[in-house]
Amino acid sequence: MASLIDKSPCEDLLPVISPGITPGAQLTEAQPGPVTSVAPFKGRQAATARALAADGLGWPEVGRAVVAPAGRCLWAGRGVAFVTGLVPQGLEDLAALTDQSDGWAVLRLEGAQAEAVLARLCPLDLRLAEFAPGHVARAPLGHMMAILHRSGAEAFEIWVFRSMAGTAVHELAVAMQAVAARG
Repeated sequence: MASLIDKSPCEDLLPVISPGITPGAQLTEAQPGPVTSVAPFKGRQAATARALAADGLGWPEVGRAVVAPAGRCLWAGRGVAFVTGLVPQGLEDLAALTDQSDGWAVLRLEGAQAEAVLARLCPLDLRLAEFAPGHVARAPLGHMMAILHRSGAEAFEIWVFRSMAGTAVHELAVAMQAVAARG
């Protein structure tokens, strides 16, 4: 019988560090822990939010994240959120739950040039004044769809389908090199 080896989506691809500029930008793989897609049943969003409150979370507003010590709840699209870092409890009769842990690659882009790097690939205004920590958006990243979460003043989480991990790393590395070349 074949033996399968558990590998991260970005195995042997990361880290990538901007050449020639300091502090520049660096790209690493984030480990969000378990990821559960939560889609409340019709009329059950308020009850879902109350159940998430038991874990210190809540239902996120459109384009936002709810962050707690135990985990996070990220807006992921119309009527859908991703709970990360913990497996939500007490939602079985309130929402459709799907384990997404193996389906996504989560990249962390951080540094003073992170916005400039993403500006080459994403058509959103990601300046701190417009896209503050806790903001989330679904947007194209190059030619693939992504979920962007601003996790800090100079930090972003970039969620892409696991099958696109290599392409995302390549696109971001090329953008990092281009920003570094501006110098």
